[in-house]
Amino acid sequence: MTDFTDEELALDPHFADQFELGFRPACQLYLISPPAIDDGFLDQLAAAFDGGSVAAFQLRLKGIDDHAIAALAPPIQALCAERDVAFIVNDSIGLAKRLGADGVHLGQEDGDPRDAREQLGPKVQIGVTCHDSRHLAMEAGEAGADYVAFGAFYPTTTKETLHRAEPSILGWWTTLFELPCVAIGGVTAENAAPLVAAGADFLAVSSAVWNHPDGPKAGVAAFAQVLASKPPPPR
Repeated sequence: MTDFTDEELALDPHFADQFELGFRPACQLYLISPPAIDDGFLDQLAAAFDGGSVAAFQLRLKGIDDHAIAALAPPIQALCAERDVAFIVNDSIGLAKRLGADGVHLGQEDGDPRDAREQLGPKVQIGVTCHDSRHLAMEAGEAGADYVAFGAFYPTTTKETLHRAEPSILGWWTTLFELPCVAIGGVTAENAAPLVAAGADFLAVSSAVWNHPDGPKAGVAAFAQVLASKPPPPR
């Protein structure tokens, strides 16, 4: 097996500039729940949805089991359906099936997309965390994922991260593949512009919305300008 240096494997940051952009829809917001929620969360979520367009919401709760999450989920899931927002479950194929969720997001240790497809059917959206790895992203696509997630792009306190991605991986992916990609990790309205410009199809955000000083409605609204900063090319 040939060994390559990190420099030889590094992605040219201007790779995507060599190619003419094909059509892709404008970048959209993918909202992730805070790591813990209370009785007032449903009102917070409704306020966030009032702030602007949200394409998907991921329920990501840590430290409690699937039974507890399943008990909390129905009103959240109903609100997502009412607002035409895809309801995504984090990590658990079994919980996604139990809830009839619109999708499941899998980390590298959370199951195979092929197993998820077999259990959840053809219509459920399957996303896979690919960190900063082109190889993992291609594997996920070949396994039938509906989107891949790259990151973290910036420091984040939402979860521990061991990988740091560069915006160029978004340009590389969207130049070569039609499958949507999500940019995640420390994304805020202030630092998201390079990710949108590089080709992110979705911005995954959490603390930037829930910890916004003016509340979650303002947190979502703050992204409107950056999401519109790169309109899609004509069909």
